[in-house]
Amino acid sequence: MTAAEAACDDCLRRAWLVASLSGHIETAVDDRPGSRARELLGLPDRELTSALARSEAPAVLEESAGRDPEAMRHAVSEARCWAVCRHDAGYPPAVLNIGREAPAVLFGRGDRLLLGQLSADVAVTVVGARRPSLYGREMATTIGKETGAAGLPVVSGMAMGIDSCAHRGALDSTGLTVAVLGGGPERPHPARMRRLYGEIVERGLVLAELPPGTSPRRWTFPARNRIMAALGAMTVVVEARDRSGSLITAGMASDLGREVGAVPGQVGSASSAGVNDLLRDGAHVIRDGQDVLDSLLGAGVLDRRRMTEALPGPSLDEELAIVLDMVELGATGADAIARASDIPVGEAASALTRLELAGYLTRDSTGRYHRTPVAQPVAD
Repeated sequence: MTAAEAACDDCLRRAWLVASLSGHIETAVDDRPGSRARELLGLPDRELTSALARSEAPAVLEESAGRDPEAMRHAVSEARCWAVCRHDAGYPPAVLNIGREAPAVLFGRGDRLLLGQLSADVAVTVVGARRPSLYGREMATTIGKETGAAGLPVVSGMAMGIDSCAHRGALDSTGLTVAVLGGGPERPHPARMRRLYGEIVERGLVLAELPPGTSPRRWTFPARNRIMAALGAMTVVVEARDRSGSLITAGMASDLGREVGAVPGQVGSASSAGVNDLLRDGAHVIRDGQDVLDSLLGAGVLDRRRMTEALPGPSLDEELAIVLDMVELGATGADAIARASDIPVGEAASALTRLELAGYLTRDSTGRYHRTPVAQPVAD
């Protein structure tokens, strides 16, 4: 079977038809990006084309009907991609749950056989802010790492910020990670994610509903969120402002009967307003990968301490434990620790460095120290 033989002629024509109408869809949803995209994508070919192309609809439909399936398959192969349509057994059943809005074809790169591991019973979708705080980045990385190490596929959109951190965490755990793109599957977007894209292709999957050669548009990102929501047994939101696109994904997940989780954020912080609203409305509280596992598999079925070598950290002597406690209470440097304790500045600075090397702390660009999710070992 060639790269595109798992996609039938009619489904390939539908995928290329949607791609040819991409600019019209952009115009149709221009006032509210993505707000009508799902509704439009659920229309049959003739209705979709008539609604968007209007007077040009007959010519567009004629062109679509005349597209050579072998030429489309060749285009897929030339882009080093593959395609699977919703009539093929390899198409993820979880995506079919979307209903009539499900993509006719999923185009991808990576090992196509890995599609068999994408069950809506176990995968985790992680989304959130594109400009997260250090806390948000660490939480997304930890969740990706711990759930990936436990064997749960980690799904995200390869965007800057939370998405890329979740992918990185899963890759570091040698777990399966899946990136769902807004354009063609052969184009890393954003371009600066090229290295991450390469790692995902090598060890995981890249998926897209638009064929190779299609550029992403504003509407394609909220539209692809429905695929991400469908693939995850739970969608976890890590930092999101009010009306964030990540909340759209969470809403789609809820509509599909999937679980929704949120990482608690600082009360009053604009970057946490969306996630805190989700928690108020009943989302699962997610503090680490263990909370995801407990929610999906049952409490204690898998212990995160057996998942990664990074957890827990090394044992600490009394002074280091005191300094760590002070950082957890808000001290971010040696001077602050010295003012609040009997520990001299030099010793405090040394302790902070040792804690950083042990993985308990991280230092930001301003030199301030912050707690990481690495846990202290349990005393015997």
